[in-house]
Amino acid sequence: MTMHNPPHPGEFIQFTYMEPFGISCRFLAVKLDVAASTLNRVLKGQSGVSPEMALRLSKALGRSPESWLAMQDAYDLWQARKHVQLNRVQRLELNAA
Repeated sequence: MTMHNPPHPGEFIQFTYMEPFGISCRFLAVKLDVAASTLNRVLKGQSGVSPEMALRLSKALGRSPESWLAMQDAYDLWQARKHVQLNRVQRLELNAA
């Protein structure tokens, strides 16, 4: 099932964990063992969640690493559908031998 306008994982982290519990970027970055600038880029949607970050988020915040990566994939695919032009792409017809 395709999600309608899925949030970037950074947005999800801010609204689900940071804002309700008063967690700062620096505090969470320490818990994740990453630079605050690295986490800040994810929170602002300037960087995506990598497999390494997914493992860190999973341990620190919960949810499986796969769910963090799936959230990133859903966001990336949604963005691509808005911007990628497919009108010149042609289907390849393969005949089974």
